[in-house]
Amino acid sequence: MNSAHQALAEASAPAAALDIEPVQRHHADADDEHKPNPPTDAETETMSFNIPKNVPSFSAPQRQLEDHLWAAASSSSRHRSTGNNPNANTPSSVLGGFLGNNNNRAALPMYKDKPYMYPPGRRPLHRRKRTCGGLLLMVVVGLVWWTGLFAGGEQQGGKVVGNWGWLRGEAGERGRRVDWGRRRERVVEAMELSWDAYERYAWGYDEFHPESKKGRHMAPKGLGWIIIDSLDTLMLMNMTSRLAHAREWLANSLTWDQDQDVNTFETTIRMLGGLLSAHYLSNEYPHLAPLTDDDPGKPGEDLYLEKAKDLADRLMAAFDSRSGIPYASVDLAKYKGLISHADLGASSTAETTTLQLEFKYLAKLTGEKDFWDKAERVMKLVDDNGAQDGLVPIFIFATTGKFNGNNIRLGSRGDSYYEYLIKQYLQTNKKEPVYLDMWREALRGVRKHLVTYTEHSQFTIIGERPNGLDGDLSPKMDHLVCFMPGTIALGATGGLPEREARKLPTWTAQDDADMQLARELMQTCWGMYKYTATGLAGEITYFKIANPPPPESAPHHAPAEFDPDPDAEWRKDFDLRPADAHNLQRPETVESLFYMWRITGEEKYRDWGWDMFKSFMNYTAVAEGGGFTSLSDANKLPPATRDNMESFWLAETLKYFYLLFSEGDLLPLDKIVLNTEAHPLPRFEMGPLFETGWKRRERDEKGRIVGAEEEKKE
Repeated sequence: MNSAHQALAEASAPAAALDIEPVQRHHADADDEHKPNPPTDAETETMSFNIPKNVPSFSAPQRQLEDHLWAAASSSSRHRSTGNNPNANTPSSVLGGFLGNNNNRAALPMYKDKPYMYPPGRRPLHRRKRTCGGLLLMVVVGLVWWTGLFAGGEQQGGKVVGNWGWLRGEAGERGRRVDWGRRRERVVEAMELSWDAYERYAWGYDEFHPESKKGRHMAPKGLGWIIIDSLDTLMLMNMTSRLAHAREWLANSLTWDQDQDVNTFETTIRMLGGLLSAHYLSNEYPHLAPLTDDDPGKPGEDLYLEKAKDLADRLMAAFDSRSGIPYASVDLAKYKGLISHADLGASSTAETTTLQLEFKYLAKLTGEKDFWDKAERVMKLVDDNGAQDGLVPIFIFATTGKFNGNNIRLGSRGDSYYEYLIKQYLQTNKKEPVYLDMWREALRGVRKHLVTYTEHSQFTIIGERPNGLDGDLSPKMDHLVCFMPGTIALGATGGLPEREARKLPTWTAQDDADMQLARELMQTCWGMYKYTATGLAGEITYFKIANPPPPESAPHHAPAEFDPDPDAEWRKDFDLRPADAHNLQRPETVESLFYMWRITGEEKYRDWGWDMFKSFMNYTAVAEGGGFTSLSDANKLPPATRDNMESFWLAETLKYFYLLFSEGDLLPLDKIVLNTEAHPLPRFEMGPLFETGWKRRERDEKGRIVGAEEEKKE
């Protein structure tokens, strides 16, 4: 989920010199991000969506034959990169590969990838070799399949869009019990399609453009952006051979010794977080995608940790600023922090305060206290600014440690500051109450200054104060803000199921109110999806509110259901502007659905997630085995595509779908914390070596530091 932020190549080195295009920022600042003009009719024609012709219907009778076909086409070369062969995605080249006539193209991979399920020496029927007659039958089936007869698509505006047979087979008709295990397997299939497309067309590259079927590096030798971000997803989904290929690349190709500027925050949450999570899961859950080379005593046992430690040593240069607030970027080879070249040199507040989970866990693993102390000190420096009511401006100077401006929002550049307050408290098993205090103060501030209700249907929203808390409330809500429902519920219950948390003596009326706020915000975020033509939310939604906006204490009652009538009253409250209608495959809403399901046990959150997943499958799939892509416009049919697969599609969005459709004993929330990139890390005891090391200064009734004005005068 998370915050706004420059991706790689942030500072001085011009990207053009390395033929590098800056990565799409994970939590791209929607205000700053380039917004393409709406496509012309001609452009729409070229960008329109077509259902992939090489995606099987996973519940149809021909699936077994399709599996035979894939098995026959697979070989030991499945892990070899194809490069950027311009002919690799043509029907003739694919069918030639089936027939073994295309030596320049790696064989297509099998869909099923769980060898641990089968006893040694025994393979399922569809994995065994076939006779020539069987192979001929497979080719025939492949030809029919390729022509789209099994695609199950439907026509919209002259274009074929998704309506996959295997999705229809999981419709969950009224009165029929839903098989969530089967639905979870559909997520696994989507992950396989996504990963295999990347592996086939862009292996080792940091960016993947699924429509053009090309990859690009963000550094001369690549940073493992997609591979490392996906490690724990591969583990959780038991994709053993795919994980083995990723580890092979990690061991033989990855080096951090590159003269390349990287964004401190993005590299920490994705690369450092991904490596630490892989280390944790491979040790705590060795049965998930088991590999012998990471077993205890084997040469590769500490591969993930060694790579993480090397990277962290370089990232620590970011903290060498005059104030201790980390610089926005780091040159990896030079171990040098670099001031932001944008925003008057200020760092993003969310970026500086969303490093702590990762560095604290690394400190616990290695015993190196410096990782802990420098990351911990940042929280004191930010808090010593005395933000009113716990709401921090979105920029801070690394040179002085002081805030820049007074823009207050929980969207880009602000969001994960609040997320990491409560998660730091939980990570150390509630032994650092300073972070619980800061979280509760901030949530009170959100209620007081940012929460209001829409004019027509009284949906609960979190707005922005771009000109400070004394300025007007803007009814703008980034999709990024949709991390809040789940985070509020996590803060109220500590990760326990709500029914258990309510029995504790610590449960209060405020916890009741927080859970209600979480439910209301979850409804609003779901409405962002229900509003669009594709069922996928835009990047930013504006809402219609009264003037003056009603306070959080005002009576309100939003509709429980979204009337599908295009003229329904609730639709008057939503305003999705053309420049904000892109969908980047973001995870925040499904993330909150996962938390809300785990905590409340209410089945509707899983149902909403399934509807959302179907929309992703129907409208973002790429033809010719390309996997899935972001959208330039999610509010038109067929949707305009963006030709980019974000790494968080694999690291977060699909992982949260998988967890949403899983039972609660997989990564129990009272045992782990998920970093802002959905990388699971364990809760732990601090022990004698580590401590919070600071206390908050005295505050007045508005949360401002007592005596701060006098200090400024001095």
